[in-house]
Amino acid sequence: MATTSLKLSEELKERVAKLAEASGKSAHAFMVDAIATEAQRIEEDQSFLARAEASLKHYQETGISYAAEDVHAYIYAKLKGEPLPALIPVRDKK
Repeated sequence: MATTSLKLSEELKERVAKLAEASGKSAHAFMVDAIATEAQRIEEDQSFLARAEASLKHYQETGISYAAEDVHAYIYAKLKGEPLPALIPVRDKK
C-alpha cells in the first residue's frame, strides 16, 4: 500500500478528528473512506455523463426518443412500487 501525506488546515484537521471519533474510526480511516467515497462519486458521474452522451448520439443518429410524459409516468410508478407502464419509443418527424 502506498503512503501519501496530506496537508490540512488546523480547522479541517479538528473537524476530521471530531467526525472520525463520532463515527468510531481513526482519523486515517475516516479520510481513506472519504477519499474512496468521493472517488466513487466522481466515477459514477463520469459514467452517467458517458451514457448521456451515447444516448444523445443515438438520438441524433436515429431520431428515436420517448415522450416526456411517458417517462415521467414510468418514474412515478417505479417510485410508488406500482406496475410499470410500457415505454414506447417514438421517432421524431424530421
